[in-house]
Parts: sequence; structure tokens; C-alpha cells
Amino acid sequence: MTEPPKDALVRFLEERFACAQACTECARGCALLVSNTELGAVTAAVHGPVRPTAADIPRPPGVAQGLRRSLLLCVEVCDATCRLLSEETHQDEYGLRLQVEWCRAVALECAHACDGVPDAAACAEQCRACARACTAFLAALD
Repeated sequence: MTEPPKDALVRFLEERFACAQACTECARGCALLVSNTELGAVTAAVHGPVRPTAADIPRPPGVAQGLRRSLLLCVEVCDATCRLLSEETHQDEYGLRLQVEWCRAVALECAHACDGVPDAAACAEQCRACARACTAFLAALD
């Protein structure tokens, strides 16, 4: 069994770290948006609107709940992916690939759900950055 070239191993580790870091940022951004949305709704009910939040934007019934579900799923999947990428134990490449592909799909779906929501632009960009990092890491696996 031959060792992979050192530069390929370094590239693999760099892409793995970048993907884990992007997943963490994406999870943080989505959690913050959910938190701000819920806080905005509570603050508005008690004190009146302080600043517009995602909760203040008129949407058809179920759209706000769909955005919230998408954000929470993204938090969970990105967090799980980051934990998996951060482990130092030997991992099954197939399982790792599936998790990263799932993370990429969920992040893109979440970014799409955030599009058009004024205070969700930063979250949408973090989700897209996460998806790009997942794509780069998957290329490093090949």
C-alpha cells in the first residue's frame, strides 16, 4: 500500500478544515436568524416592532414556518457535518461523502429559502459558502 503524495494529503486536510469551518459559520448564521426571528416576534408582541425582522414580512400562511424549519434543519445538518469532519478517527469514506453531500444539499435549500427575506441575506450567503466548501471537499475526496 503506497502513501498518497504529501501535497494531496495537505490539500485534503485543508479542504476538510475549510468545509468544517464553513459548516460551523452556516450553522451559527442560521441559528442566529431563527433566534432573531423569534425574538423579533416576541419583542413586537410586547413593545411593538423595534426593527423589521423576518417575522414582520407578510407571507402566505406556512411560508414563515417553512423558513424556520429550513433554518433549523440546516443548523442540525451543518453541526453534525462539522463534528464528523472534526473527528480524527478513521472514517468510512462513503459515509463521509454522503454526509457532506447531504450538507451541501440542505445548505443550498436553506439559502434558497432565505432569498427574498431582507434580514436573511447574510445567512443565505453563509449557506452558499458552506455549499461551495462542501463541493470543494468532495472534489478533494476524488
